[in-house]
Amino acid sequence: MNLLVQTSFPESLLVDGKDYLIRADFRSCLTIMLAFEDDSLTQQEKQSILLQVLYPAVPDDALEALQQAQWFLNGGKESKNEDKESSLRVYSFTKDAEFIFAAFRQTHGIDLSTADLHWWQFLALFMDLGADTTFCALIGLRKRVKTGRATKEERQAARELGDVFDVPEVDVRSLDEKDMEAEFMRLVQLGKKTE
Repeated sequence: MNLLVQTSFPESLLVDGKDYLIRADFRSCLTIMLAFEDDSLTQQEKQSILLQVLYPAVPDDALEALQQAQWFLNGGKESKNEDKESSLRVYSFTKDAEFIFAAFRQTHGIDLSTADLHWWQFLALFMDLGADTTFCALIGLRKRVKTGRATKEERQAARELGDVFDVPEVDVRSLDEKDMEAEFMRLVQLGKKTE
């Protein structure tokens, strides 16, 4: 897909040989992204939210619907294996919402509270937020710290930013894995109490 030659953007996805309408506006897609950042939800709950939010009529073939949704949410690009540095989590739609909102206004003159954007338009504009925005400065600092390239002063600035700076990695463990860890920690705590 090349946005420069597109006359329109996808408003449906082909699942099991049938076109299914989708909610292609950026708010619906951000709702999905926010769900995937929520560690209190299981992977199954996140996928259910994706299907319910993106498809007004959820396809019977959920697996193919999820695969098509991933392609769509990725801006029409196939997922590829990323190297460690490019897969670092340096922003969060949840934590950085205000910075992103301000960066859209500062860079593109777009007020996201009233904007009518297709998800792919949003993604293209998001990838070109100005370097002089607080959001991009924060991303740059996070990346330098996470890759070990930050100066002593930058590491100190990151510590001073505290919670604003921290972007936890998304927990992709299964519910069983989370339960096993919780049980292990319970036994560790129980062992400490009996000593």
